[in-house]
Amino acid sequence: MFRTMVVVVMLVLALVPVSYSEERIDLNNATDKELKRLPGVGNEIARRIIEYRELKGGFKSVEELKNIKGIGEKRFNLIKDLVAIKAEPNEMNIQKSTGSKK
Repeated sequence: MFRTMVVVVMLVLALVPVSYSEERIDLNNATDKELKRLPGVGNEIARRIIEYRELKGGFKSVEELKNIKGIGEKRFNLIKDLVAIKAEPNEMNIQKSTGSKK
């Protein structure tokens, strides 16, 4: 009985498509710390992503990352499946990511 339950639990866990830790990063609300978890994104590119987001009023598509200096086809292909556009930019997150206060 116990063995059957273990097998069932393992099957259920194997069928779960995405774990919470694998959730995509929202480009419109990610902090610089979150952006730096992306492959090939360090301090400078994270800063540029946030600046672009503030300048344009947020991202409308993931493809817009290609407009940022330092993100070419190669780097874009590394991160495109790890990011998403989930919501409009949250002013609070923009302030936290840049360290600015109003």
